[in-house]
Amino acid sequence: MKIEDITKTTGKLNDTTKIILNILYTEKVISEQFTEILKPYELSSEQYNVLRILRGQKGKPANMFLIQERMVAKTSNTTRLVDKLLLKAFVTRQVCPENRRKIEVLITQKGLDTLTELEPKVKVHEETFTNNLTVEELQQLNYLLEKYRNI
Repeated sequence: MKIEDITKTTGKLNDTTKIILNILYTEKVISEQFTEILKPYELSSEQYNVLRILRGQKGKPANMFLIQERMVAKTSNTTRLVDKLLLKAFVTRQVCPENRRKIEVLITQKGLDTLTELEPKVKVHEETFTNNLTVEELQQLNYLLEKYRNI
């Protein structure tokens, strides 16, 4: 469906406006469906992102700066996200022995198990949005979005 039909625009949109609307609308659709996948686990997409970052540490602790640096949504309050994950027993947090001002965060087995359980659901979600594109189109779309974003 064209963005003009979705927004019920009666006038002609220029390409610059259309691309912004298309990106914003597409992000909203993807995000809403992803939120539904995470809802039974009482996770937000930002909390899920933190868990993925911590799993990528392969058993090594991560500090708040590292987590913030790797977040998709850079404006997220990392401390608050970690606090919520701590309450759900998805992570542990401790003070670094060498630098008492540094907090180290580790993913727990419960966090790892939750990510393992979510993986097939997330894969289906991703494929839902890409199954009508060829490999070449996916590569081109990635290239164009990265080019568009790097102003």
